[in-house]
Amino acid sequence: AAMGAKPVAYTLSIALPSIQTEWLSQFAKGLHQIADLHGCELIGGDTTAGPLTISITAIGSVPPSQALRRDSAQIGDDIWVSNTVGDARLVLGFRRGEWHLELPWEDIADRMDAPTPRVNLGLGLRGIAQSAIDISDGLLGDLNHILEASKVSANIWVDDVPCSPLLREVSLELRRLCTLKGGDDYELCFTASKEHRSRIEQLGKSLDIPLHRIGEITAPVKNQKRLKLFDADHLP
Repeated sequence: AAMGAKPVAYTLSIALPSIQTEWLSQFAKGLHQIADLHGCELIGGDTTAGPLTISITAIGSVPPSQALRRDSAQIGDDIWVSNTVGDARLVLGFRRGEWHLELPWEDIADRMDAPTPRVNLGLGLRGIAQSAIDISDGLLGDLNHILEASKVSANIWVDDVPCSPLLREVSLELRRLCTLKGGDDYELCFTASKEHRSRIEQLGKSLDIPLHRIGEITAPVKNQKRLKLFDADHLP
């Protein structure tokens, strides 16, 4: 999704400590549901005994000149994020007992357990986005991969980073922790020229995926961090 590729096939290697029919049935059902949704065939792999280990390699196809890469961000680009981020980290915190809040976190459990691959968005961004990455390790951490590969810097408006209504009910400190450093959202973060703003907004509407501008790519400054964060008043 983050490279604008069309899913083609995948391999599955799995080690099982024992045969649990009910677990295998549910696992296979979920696996095939998401694969069938994208026309992605299981073409091989391996099954063996051992501690539970699941290894999946997904294969996609994209014309070489249209691949969305990490090393192509340009100074002046807008930085965008799809949908909302932070819910997966909020759910993880509840499950770990990191925080105890009277919130219906079960309502957003699927944001961690069954995130939506933004395949169609990636396909739609071909020829529009300069660079892209999925948010698996946290927005700031993953964006920094783009900045390092592209040898650029960025200004981020942290209070413009989109989050769910539930996440808006927690403290500002916790909300920023979840949206900026939380992982497992698998939304797309991408950069694009300002001239494509209207095309991107139209793409979001056509796919029914909110797309939000959260910052801009800037020129790197020697001996300064690549990422600069600003609050709602645009103060560092």
